[in-house]
Formats: sequence, structure tokens, C-alpha cells
Amino acid sequence: MKLFVEGGGDANALRSACREGFTRFITKAGNRNRPRIVACGSRSDAYDSFCTAINNGEQAMLLVDSETALAAHVQQGKPENWKPWAHLKQRRGDEWAKPKGAQENQCHLMVECMENWLLADRATLARFFDQGFRAAALPAEIRSIESIDKTQVYSALKEATRNSRKGQYGKGDHSFKVLAEIDPGKVISASPWAARFIKQLKKTMDS
Repeated sequence: MKLFVEGGGDANALRSACREGFTRFITKAGNRNRPRIVACGSRSDAYDSFCTAINNGEQAMLLVDSETALAAHVQQGKPENWKPWAHLKQRRGDEWAKPKGAQENQCHLMVECMENWLLADRATLARFFDQGFRAAALPAEIRSIESIDKTQVYSALKEATRNSRKGQYGKGDHSFKVLAEIDPGKVISASPWAARFIKQLKKTMDS
């Protein structure tokens, strides 16, 4: 199965880091069988590649940022009944139609972006960025990581790492390296959408 993910930009090195980061995250989450991870760069390229795979009859999943908060009707009931395609259809800038033959459980969202996941494991953030890291600059731990908008996530990470040994947080320099190090269990506990993704991935790969 192919997992089409948003991220990696246009540079080969960054796309390789993206694949490595998600591979390590998925592996540590307990997936014995792993999908082929396709780092697509832009979110629109991830969607287009997923649609092509579906149209060709391939087994595929899509993983992209939600970019914005989710409406209540998108996540009503049990996670397996959530409607990520409705969010992507309604979001200005995407307005993506669910491709014919695709299911809701083939679409997964990082709410609101991958960096929200990083906030679930502050011990690893502190260890990774080392001396000079300021955990106090991050949003309060009592807040749900999915309730923090992406603008605040990025600004908080930059402020927390401004004087760190690894330098100020940069998506290209750090994001996938940190993703490879964080504890998936903490992310799954903190993010219902991440839990939905990992559960469905295991189910699909083990079937």
C-alpha cells in the first residue's frame, strides 16, 4: 500500500528525510507491516497522487494537514465514522472532491499540522534541541494539542528554540528529524486524529 503524505518540498534530501521521519514514527507505533511512503511535497500534489492511485485501482491512503480547525459535524460519533473528506471539500484553498471509489478511512488529517504532533512529546523536544530550549514558551500542557492553531504552534516552536543549541526551529531543518524521535504513544494519546490514523493503518496493513 502507498501512503501519500504532505511534506518534503521539492528537494530530494528533504523528501528523503520526510520518508524517514514518517517511517520511524509508524514503525515505533507498532506497525509490523509498513506502507510505501510517498513524500509528495505540496498538499495538492499529495491529493493528486492519491487520486491517480485510486483511479488505477491501487491500495492507498492520504495524510495531510487539516490546516484549520475542524467543524463539529466532521468528527461526530466514533472515529471510524468521521468525515475528513467533508473538511477538505469545504476548506477554501482545497475544495477537494472525494475521488470515486475512495473511502473515509483512506483519508487522514494532522490537526492542524504535523507540528501539533510534536507538542505531545515535550521531553523529546527538549532533548533534541538541547541547551537553551525553553519549554515555557510552548502552549500550556493542559491544552489539547488539536485545539492549537498552526500559527501559534509555529511561533511557539520558534520562540522555544530561538536560543537552543540546534538553532531556531525550521521546518526544513528540523521537522522530520524530530518526528523520527518523538514517542508515537504520546501523540496517539493526545491526538484523536493521530489515533484514528494509526489504528486504520494497522488494520489495513495487517489485513
